[in-house]
Amino acid sequence: MNIYDLSVKDANGKNISLKEYKGKALLIVNTATGCGFTPQYKGLQELYDQYKDRGFEILDFPCNQFLGQAPGEDQEIVDFCQLKYGVSFKTFSKINVNGSKAEPLFSLLKKNSRGLMGSSIKWNFTKFLVSKDGQIAGRFAPNVEPGKLQKEIEALL
Repeated sequence: MNIYDLSVKDANGKNISLKEYKGKALLIVNTATGCGFTPQYKGLQELYDQYKDRGFEILDFPCNQFLGQAPGEDQEIVDFCQLKYGVSFKTFSKINVNGSKAEPLFSLLKKNSRGLMGSSIKWNFTKFLVSKDGQIAGRFAPNVEPGKLQKEIEALL
């Protein structure tokens, strides 16, 4: 199984097949609007602006599992990100990243990146870089600023 076998819900509750992203480099991030790392949305948007025309996408998955730092409904989260940080990349429906109710995409990402940082996600803004053929190319801790990923993204494009 790879990520293209999965579907996820967008912020409007619509099922989106990840096949739509085949052939693109992806940065998949679990986010939160009330976290100390929330200002990273600015850096994520800068990466998106820099690379979107070259086949790069950011997939934003709000997660409320870490101290309830992603409160609110999906549309409230989208509105916050657009108004405060000018986010134009895709925000999906709020998910769990750990435990029995973890989003299957994140279960797959964790399983295929075990040697990089362990099996569970420790906090918001954990970042997974995925190659154009759907392979995990990197896993980055929440404290890694988005701008520090340029070299890795360039290598995938």
